[in-house]
Amino acid sequence: MAAAGGIDHNAGMSNGVRQVADGTSPREVSAAGRYVRFCLVGGSGVVVDMAVLWALADPANLGWNLSLSKALAAEVALLNNFVWNELWTFRGLGGAGWRARLGRLLKFNLICAAGIGWSVLLLQLQVGWLGWNVYLANLIAIVLVSLWNFWLNLKLGWRAGPGRAAETGGETPARGQRSADPQS
Repeated sequence: MAAAGGIDHNAGMSNGVRQVADGTSPREVSAAGRYVRFCLVGGSGVVVDMAVLWALADPANLGWNLSLSKALAAEVALLNNFVWNELWTFRGLGGAGWRARLGRLLKFNLICAAGIGWSVLLLQLQVGWLGWNVYLANLIAIVLVSLWNFWLNLKLGWRAGPGRAAETGGETPARGQRSADPQS
């Protein structure tokens, strides 16, 4: 479809690419596709975490306590990740409405709270005991804790209800449509 001015910005794109480019999601996203999205969202969380840690803990900025700064940086990154996971990675999984989203946010935050504790502990061990650079140690902590968070969210968060294809990453069929699963 041609945009204003007669230029077709989607010319030559496959339907799947066009859907992603214009902000909509394909009807079904594979588990691998959701994992790639989860990793991209996690990458944005790394940037947010590092920036907030730098702003709070660096002596040239606020110079706050490292543990407090790390906990706050991780929470800000967690909120960033929840929003993007909700809107993009796990789009279509879970109920609609603000109460369902609030429930998922609370569950996501609880799942990741242990991860924040692990990241603070790992950061302190690497910096305090091993004498490593704070930003390298933080990156290592983020990677290790990300594995923890992905596994728990895969098992406990955004779980699909009846008629949902959680294992394959598929979305719920629209009301009145039958599932492709012959056993449903």
